Amino acid sequence: MKLEDVTNGASLEGVEPSSVVTVVAAIPIPPGSLQLIYRLSDGALRERLLSRADEAGLALATTARPWSFDGDGAAFQLTAEAKRIDLAFLFDPMMAVHTSNVEPLPHQITAVYEAMLPRQPLRFVLADDPGAGKTIMAGLYIRELVMRADARRVLIVAPGGLVEQWRDELFEKFGLEFRVFSKELELASPSGNPFEDVDHLIVRLDQLARADELHDKLCATPWDLVVFDEAHKLSAHFYGQKLERTKRYALAEKLGAHTRHLLLMTATPHNGKEEDFQLFLSLLDADRFYGRFRDGVHEVDTSDLMRRMVKEELVKFDGTLLFPERRAYTVNYKLSDLEAALYERVTTYVKEQMGKADELDGQRRGSVGFALTALQRRLASSPEAIYQSLKRRHGRLEQRLRDERLAPRGRGAVGEPFAAVPEDDDELGADEQERLEETLVDQATAARTVGELEGEVLVLQALVQRALDVVDAGRDRKWEELSRILQDDPRVRDAQGRVRKLILFTEHRDTLNYLHRKIGGLIGDREHEAVVTIHGGTPRDERKKIQAAFWSDPDVRVLIATDAAGEGVNLQCANLMVNYDLPWNPNRLEQRFGRIHRIGQQEVCHLWNLVAKETREGAVYHRLLQKLAVESEALKGRVFDILGEVFEDTSLKELLLEAIRYGDQPEVRAKLYRKVEKALDTGHLKKILDRNALAEESMNPERLFAVKEEMEKAEARRLQPFFVRSFFLKAFESLGGSIHPRELGRFEITYVPTSIRERDRRITGRNRRDTTPVVRRYERVCFTKDAVQPSKPGVARAAMIHPGHPLMLAMTDLVLEQQENLLRKGAVLVDPADDGVEPHLLFLLTHEIKSGHGEVISKRLQFVRVAPDGTAAFAGWAPHLDLEPLDERDRPRLKAALDAPWIRADLETRALTLAMTALVPAHHEEVAARRIAHVDKTLAAVHERLSKEIAFWSDRWMKLRDDQQAGKDVRLNLENARRTITDLEGRLESRRRELQAMRHVASATPVVLGGALVVPVGLLRALRGEEAPDVGFSADPAARSRIERLAMVAVRHAEEARGCRVVDVSSQKCGWDLTSYPPAMDGKLPEARHIEVKGRARGASTVTVTRNEMLYALNQAEKFLLAIVIVGEDDGIEGPYYLRNPFDHEPGWGVSSVNFELDALLGRAERA
Repeated sequence: MKLEDVTNGASLEGVEPSSVVTVVAAIPIPPGSLQLIYRLSDGALRERLLSRADEAGLALATTARPWSFDGDGAAFQLTAEAKRIDLAFLFDPMMAVHTSNVEPLPHQITAVYEAMLPRQPLRFVLADDPGAGKTIMAGLYIRELVMRADARRVLIVAPGGLVEQWRDELFEKFGLEFRVFSKELELASPSGNPFEDVDHLIVRLDQLARADELHDKLCATPWDLVVFDEAHKLSAHFYGQKLERTKRYALAEKLGAHTRHLLLMTATPHNGKEEDFQLFLSLLDADRFYGRFRDGVHEVDTSDLMRRMVKEELVKFDGTLLFPERRAYTVNYKLSDLEAALYERVTTYVKEQMGKADELDGQRRGSVGFALTALQRRLASSPEAIYQSLKRRHGRLEQRLRDERLAPRGRGAVGEPFAAVPEDDDELGADEQERLEETLVDQATAARTVGELEGEVLVLQALVQRALDVVDAGRDRKWEELSRILQDDPRVRDAQGRVRKLILFTEHRDTLNYLHRKIGGLIGDREHEAVVTIHGGTPRDERKKIQAAFWSDPDVRVLIATDAAGEGVNLQCANLMVNYDLPWNPNRLEQRFGRIHRIGQQEVCHLWNLVAKETREGAVYHRLLQKLAVESEALKGRVFDILGEVFEDTSLKELLLEAIRYGDQPEVRAKLYRKVEKALDTGHLKKILDRNALAEESMNPERLFAVKEEMEKAEARRLQPFFVRSFFLKAFESLGGSIHPRELGRFEITYVPTSIRERDRRITGRNRRDTTPVVRRYERVCFTKDAVQPSKPGVARAAMIHPGHPLMLAMTDLVLEQQENLLRKGAVLVDPADDGVEPHLLFLLTHEIKSGHGEVISKRLQFVRVAPDGTAAFAGWAPHLDLEPLDERDRPRLKAALDAPWIRADLETRALTLAMTALVPAHHEEVAARRIAHVDKTLAAVHERLSKEIAFWSDRWMKLRDDQQAGKDVRLNLENARRTITDLEGRLESRRRELQAMRHVASATPVVLGGALVVPVGLLRALRGEEAPDVGFSADPAARSRIERLAMVAVRHAEEARGCRVVDVSSQKCGWDLTSYPPAMDGKLPEARHIEVKGRARGASTVTVTRNEMLYALNQAEKFLLAIVIVGEDDGIEGPYYLRNPFDHEPGWGVSSVNFELDALLGRAERA
């Protein structure tokens, strides 16, 4: 073929290996070259230069030319299904739900599919309450991105104690295999950089935050998604004009700059300080929340960056509340005389030492203050805890005194070689806090000279004796109160009189050991099996064993824990909790309660808070708990959700320390009470709730119904397990694989062909959605969630085959490669259910929406039916499966139909015109509206923030310039101010351009992937000279339409008579005709009913059911009903008759429909 003969629109062979391409533009370059721009069958545009040397290989496509409709019909159906499975996520908008081992709840569905997935890129805070299942939401989101090939490199950053839990849940529930970073993994890394070699990785937050030497490796290759769990630990603060970042915060900043998607997960994003909250949000958008808000601290609208749902709003799909009620009780105990005297002596000591600590400088001041605070908290914990603490402290300081006396003369000052304490020790994890306390409480002292140290040792010696007297007296009033609860409170005992499973929180290991002995003795735990403990020193493996025993062993009744068990642990097997020690960080109150008040909890949760209101700090806490109870009643429990935010001006810890130091003064005590009253004032609480409502979502009945409807639609669109299984068995067999049925719904693969395994190794980049390789054999595979776990012991767990499984991906890739041109070549298919005589075209179209950067942000694919008159309609989600390949003996009879002018016209242009007028505008409007609104909001916020920062520095520059003109030396400060202004102006302009590019949303040209000519069986019968079989169902389209309409009306009336809300979905080609939503029963919403309606004229003998209808019925199981209505000549109605589970097996591959005897079906049916 000569270069001069290449024309626009021509279909060429020889340009791409084994592929037909369509010429878009042919640009001659004299004397003997041609620039060719062409389109591949998948719509991708390419360009190459052709020379005279290429002419020999060029040819117009003939045997594989587009729209010749002479392809093999059966191969066309298999290839179309392979393409549908390859692009399954376009059909199934909730693919992760349908391929994971979870049953997500409404709020989890909305988080992933409404709040997160539509955002491209995602920069988001997921802030649902503790126990709402945020790990499930993250797992669904990750799996959805992986299945859509939108994320390959995923990093999870979690507290050390939660990494194994993350790894296990992602594997067991989502089939995602993640590695945990360790030194061993680093040493085994082929490149020396495991962050580059491993695509799915979990790292420990503090391990990485402190290892500055690993940060370059971590960020060497960009990540697609980074998830931070317990993200409230990523904190930064302004101290005056200086911004202090924690190492955790700095790590998050670095990772945020090297990932496309960033997800921060925390139930407590707001610590009560708006300025800190905005610094936290700057991790998502450093421009939008840059610096300090220069008009003072303003609250900001975070509805596009954060999602928060509170427990009281969460419901199940049946409309009932997800979480049971939670009740809290304040239990006051009165100190004995000995205990009161000890309290006063120790508190006086702590006060005096705090006064001395105030005079210290730097790190030592913080260490001593931390140690004294911990000592005071141990005083409130138990006589045993304060005795052991004083004893150890006395011993350590006495040894220190001896060491100092032996030091060189004249040194005088006492050294302080102790660990640093962060500015806000609440940022420490529970394990870290325990370890730091153990180090500092026993050693950190405010003594600066040997003489001062001698005096402190003498005071401690006397305190140790007094504490021992209290211990020896055996009168622990706090324990007596707990003992009374355990023995006398009916809520604590079950029907057999045994203690119900109960969790008891203390803050100190000495108290934990003390309670272990006391409770064991009280309930007769001679074998030490009924009471178990977890603390910061408990090894991870041991911790997991203890949790498992508490869950599963009926003899294990009580778990005593420090806050090490308060993060990320699921203990909803219990519904009783005691706060033996009250935390000074109110967030920890909710975190503790969240251990039992979680998804799956069926019982009312009870919490007892023990407090001695005659102590200084106890009086403040008692007032807090009383006010909390009142407001909790008024706000229906929602005050628990915001406890961490109520102390905005002064933290609870600061109030309690002030009480310890000055609470003996009536005016100070009154002031502290007022502060507590103000913090928990109804108006203040409502203001916080209203502020949170900006990012808060509710699940009212209307929204719940909308979510259920969306799930029904997704259920209809998705590639159901029976579709997947049917395709897999046919394609696997055609490629030479060997698979055998075993237990119900499970199969054994004894041989995977080398071609499939080799193709798996060749699939790389974003097309590879799973890191697991394809192996030679599989002991068990299945296609449904319920078949994954074996039904009997000794049988292997099954691998679930779904569209994203590596074996399925490799197989579909092979099928599509082998039949690359077949979809566009087209085939003739027969509709066995259509007795008409008018053929139509069936096209498979895809359409993309792209950002200004050319990134695909949305993609759609659907089947479209085009009639001879050019009218087009949606054809359903799998119409090709209801059709049959043409018998080649019938092809000559169709010559006239194939040569019809409407078919020989420019079919591709016709299909594209249809897409441009119907598919594209609606798709573009939906995506553009959502994206532009988000960009405009961000642009306005960024402009406001940076403009005010520029104005601040401009004003500062002008004042410095005036000072310079007055003769002052301010050159350095003046230059710094000028440089800052220039940087900020550049930053604002750069971000404005970036956002404007994001705002630009463009429609790509739709692509026709394939097409078929669909011939009604009625036309073939007419061409053969056959008469239509008499089955009692009119071949007259008008009469048939009337019968179907009357049948639909009859079923609708029958359902509405039952009080159901009925939705006609027949035009959506779901696989059924009506969705019927029953009314609530006993406060619960029953499952919807999916009804396929079959109307038949009286006298009919058979009912025809298509392959799609049968597969949908099998997939829907109990939800599916087959409704049969008999219509008389006078339009009289008999029925409807309902059949549940109408089909007992799926049709074989290639079977498009099945005729059933009407009498046999009616014999099994029940009247509506």
